Parts: sequence; C-alpha cells; structure tokens
Amino acid sequence: MPKIIFIDQSGNRKEVDAPVGLSVLEIAHRNDIDLEGACEGSLACSTCHVIVDPEWYDILQEATEDEEDMLDLAFGLTHTSRLGCQIIMSDELDGLTVRLPAGTRNMSL
Repeated sequence: MPKIIFIDQSGNRKEVDAPVGLSVLEIAHRNDIDLEGACEGSLACSTCHVIVDPEWYDILQEATEDEEDMLDLAFGLTHTSRLGCQIIMSDELDGLTVRLPAGTRNMSL
C-alpha cells in the first residue's frame, strides 16, 4: 500500500498508509492528523491547505481553476501549495510528503 508522510508545524514526521483513491484530507482524518477540512472536501474552503514537498509537486495533477481560487484564500500560501481534498492518492504518489501550514484561515465561499 502507498504511504504518505505528513510533517506538522513542529517538524514532526508521521508516515501513514495512503489507500489508493482516497484524498490527502481523508487520509489525514483517518490518522488523526490535524488537517481541518471545514467544508468536508467539497472545494468550498481552504482549510485543508498543505504544502507539497517540491520533489512531488510536479507529479501531481494540475490544480483546477476552482482549486486555485480557493488557494488564494489560504494562509501561508507557497508555490507548492495545494488543497488536501484535491490530491487523490495513487501508486505513483507512494512516499508523497506534505507539510501542514502554520495556520489556517476559514474564508469559505
């Protein structure tokens, strides 16, 4: 089974199983990772914002325009920021590493 590595705000790493077909947000919730997801993955907020490790960023499918619009509202936005609800695990993403931002801003539409 693929794995994903979450790095929290303190720099602690947690590697967990990442079932194919689940989103990074769903995997975080299954493993008690502190990733909010206020809109429950409906692409209506930016609280599941994660910072993707640069070596993985270009492997991901491109963000949709809707995701880009929501990312504009995210706290601590970086050039490798994505929404966890929009990253769907696949075998190719085995070892994906994402960092949790220092905070979140819930500015849902």
